Amino acid sequence: MANKFSIVISGWPAVGKTTIAGKLAEEFGLTMYNGGDILKMLAAEKGYSTARDDWWDTAEAKKFMRERKSDPSFDKKVDKKLAEILRKGGAVITSYTLPWLVNDSSVIKFWLRGSPENRAKRMANRDDIGFAEAKKIIQLRDGENQRIYYKLYDFKFGEDLAVFDYVLNTDRLPLASLIEISKLIVRRHIGE
Repeated sequence: MANKFSIVISGWPAVGKTTIAGKLAEEFGLTMYNGGDILKMLAAEKGYSTARDDWWDTAEAKKFMRERKSDPSFDKKVDKKLAEILRKGGAVITSYTLPWLVNDSSVIKFWLRGSPENRAKRMANRDDIGFAEAKKIIQLRDGENQRIYYKLYDFKFGEDLAVFDYVLNTDRLPLASLIEISKLIVRRHIGE
């Protein structure tokens, strides 16, 4: 059976988007895509070495982010490609922007929210860095996301949540519980 629906998961950095997206992809036979991966691919095409898993937290990534800020085509190329994939169905995508850019009833939109402190703890554990360093990175990336997406698309990232079907607070429950809740929501949403 072909999947007619897609899922897009958005939220602040280090809130659990990729983990939940991966489990939903596995559960519903969807293909997983990540906007950051496509952006990294564009960075690699420009000569950056993006092989590290924690590349976004490196000095080289910060240099790329400065270049990216001066050239909105990076983000718009990524968003255009991901919107095409999303509309075809059968995908779960983590993206900062797609929920605001795609208005399609076959797309289930999740926002994951979480406090900067809990997200910094997650990042510190995930990337094996100190909590203080993770907290600085979270603060930097939060501010960058808000500025970039307001400038590019005129929406307030993290504030304009009316486009979402579901909002989950990742501070309230462990990730395993949030995954099960997400699966249940999707089952009910698609009428299983």
